[in-house]
Amino acid sequence: MKKEGEVRIPSGCAIAAVISKEGHKMSGEIITNAMKPMHDRSNGLGGGFAAYGIYPSYKEFYALHLFFDSRATRKECEAFLKEYFEIVQSEIIPTRKIPEITDEPIIWRYFVAPLKSMLFNLQQDEKEYVARITMKINTDMKGAYVFSSGKNMGAFKAVGFPEDVGHFYKLEEYEGYSWTAHGRYPTNTPGWWGGAHPFTLLDYSIVHNGEISSYDANRRFIEMFGYKCNLLTDTEVITYIMDYLVRVQGLTLTEAADVIAAPFWSTIAREKDEARKQRLTYLRTVFPSLLITGPFSIILGYTGGIMALNDRLKLRSMVVGEKADRIYIASEEASIRTMEPDAENIWSPAGGEPVIVNVKEGAF
Repeated sequence: MKKEGEVRIPSGCAIAAVISKEGHKMSGEIITNAMKPMHDRSNGLGGGFAAYGIYPSYKEFYALHLFFDSRATRKECEAFLKEYFEIVQSEIIPTRKIPEITDEPIIWRYFVAPLKSMLFNLQQDEKEYVARITMKINTDMKGAYVFSSGKNMGAFKAVGFPEDVGHFYKLEEYEGYSWTAHGRYPTNTPGWWGGAHPFTLLDYSIVHNGEISSYDANRRFIEMFGYKCNLLTDTEVITYIMDYLVRVQGLTLTEAADVIAAPFWSTIAREKDEARKQRLTYLRTVFPSLLITGPFSIILGYTGGIMALNDRLKLRSMVVGEKADRIYIASEEASIRTMEPDAENIWSPAGGEPVIVNVKEGAF
């Protein structure tokens, strides 16, 4: 038995990301290796990755990644999908058998286009249509779970340590301009395949280190707008909040950050920039139930960029570095140094201060 001082007690979970501002592609091997020095932040109950730009041949189609508990469930779900989508490609997601990953479900992907007749009949835009069908499958179809639903991107996750998950999914064979990663250390929620990070909806993906003490208030508010939190992990609600604020309400990423990591009222009162003061007051007044309290650091992935954000008290670690056109983000500098030993301008963002990195327009 190890003695006190010989055991590392991390502050839960590991997150990492890398993005090329020029849109240059990188193999998934870089982000898989980045998780190795943060091994002790996970306990083997969940690991996962999100990648952007990996499906150029199908970039105009929604890439649905699904877990199924049986062949019968897959056939039932496929029949359901055909009622709403044109399926242009259907295939198993390639994996390699390794002893570290066990009890895997059936893992499938579909490249689909919404049926125009259904869009017309329901009077919905494409994204709302796909989001609602994703929610319906995850809520009503037992044994089926859509864990990724964006265009030209995909999530890959499992029960296991993240470096093993990356090896399991053969991520070295994918190339993307942006990657995010998560190693899970669940404390009060179960470890299962659907509960691993990232959590996604459309092209939004969230990896999260921390715990949401405001979860019930956040969940009750967001479920009034058709979202369903049923994946047994508090992080799920952050993804839906970001989708609601940015896609549905039309807020900028900076404004969304000022909602979920809102400054204290006393801080707002001392704000000297009157326009900013009015904006912060407005956001806190209109979206009070979407303030996320508790310790957190998150990385949001989206088409063309990433945003990293700490809670307003900065109760979880997060470090940023850069080299050439790449920006690196991780829970620990060791992870950044694994991706780029000569990384420069290493710094830690302040609490509530979003770090937003966008790829050059047209590059992806």
